[in-house]
Order: sequence, then structure tokens, then C-alpha cells
Amino acid sequence: MMGMLLEGFAVSLQLFALTLVGAIPLGVPVALMRQSTWGFSVGRVRVRPLALIARFYISVMRGTPLMLQMFAIYFAPYYVFGIKLTPESKWQACVVAFIINYAAYFAEIYRSGMQSIPRGQYEAAEVLGYSRAQTFFKIVLPQVVKRILPAMGNEVITLVKDTSLAFSIGVAEMFSTAKALVASQVSMVPFAIAAALYWVFNFVVEIVLGRVEKRLDYYHD
Repeated sequence: MMGMLLEGFAVSLQLFALTLVGAIPLGVPVALMRQSTWGFSVGRVRVRPLALIARFYISVMRGTPLMLQMFAIYFAPYYVFGIKLTPESKWQACVVAFIINYAAYFAEIYRSGMQSIPRGQYEAAEVLGYSRAQTFFKIVLPQVVKRILPAMGNEVITLVKDTSLAFSIGVAEMFSTAKALVASQVSMVPFAIAAALYWVFNFVVEIVLGRVEKRLDYYHD
């Protein structure tokens, strides 16, 4: 039993890692698009296409269930394009859905962090001759990272638990494995072990995030 649960836990860890690797960087361009001032005027109305696209994407990702997004990404290739589904399609759809969903949440966290930086710092950097890229990476980004870390930590912990949603399209992660064991053994022990594994992993994540926060203490507000 323990071996099967650990195999499922390994799948959950893989989904967790791939989501972070994909969603954390993807959220950056989405946040920048969301704040984009580029656009054109239609009469007296100012149209900002990049910002509108980002707002629509974020609204859809946050306004619809992750489970529904997984189903949509899994079945869309077959029903829309006639592409035959393969055994790997479930896993691929799951990873893509998690990445684009969490990228939307991360983008809003990044945006809130960037907006919290006083405008005077941008102006001071411009006076000192910094380019926009230098200003962002050398002045703004270090402060943003410190300010958004608690919110990012909450999303990361939520992600650990959300990996259990992968069972809905047949991905054999830890929750689905525990569910099958409970049905076959008529015992709640697999659920208890699965809950303990989730908690231990979240506890480790909290410790890591806490140490990162301490290392960033030299960025004082």
C-alpha cells in the first residue's frame, strides 16, 4: 500500500514542479501585458489591446474551475481538430491546464507587487541614466520579490493540494491512488496516509519559503 501511495505522490510532485517551472515565468509577460499602456484611440476611447487580452485571459482562468479547464484542454484537440487522443494526452492536458491557470494568479500577484513600488523610484532611476530594463531588474524586481513572497507562498501551498484535481481526468496521482486503495481495502488508512504526506510536503514548502524570506530581509521597505 505504501509503495503505491509513494508512486502516486511522485506523480503529484512532478505535476507540482512542472507547474511552477512553467507558471512562474509565464506570469511575468502576462503581468507586463496587463500593465501595458500601449494602444490607440478610437474617438475619445483609449484602447489598450495588450492589457485587454491579458485581462480577458486572467478573468477566464480565475473565473472558471481548474477541473473544467483540464477537461477542455484534454478534449479540445479531438472535438475541434480531430486529433486522436493518446495515453499521454491526459498527463499533457493536466500539466498545460495547471500552468496556464496558475500563471494567471501569479500574474496578478506580480502586478500588485510592481504597482506597490513608488513612482519616485522609477523617476530617480531615469535621472541616473538607467534604461527601463535596468530599472526593472536592478531596482524594481528585488523589491517586488520580497513584497510578493507571502502571496506567492499561499499559491504554492494551494498548488500542492490542487494536484489532487488531476484525478478528474484519470491521472494517477496520490489522491486517486488513495481513493482506489480505500475502495479495495475498505479502510480509511490510505486517506490518512495521503493526508499526512500532503501535510508534510506543505510543511517543507513553508520552511523553504520562510528561509527565503529571511534571506531577503536586507530589502527593507
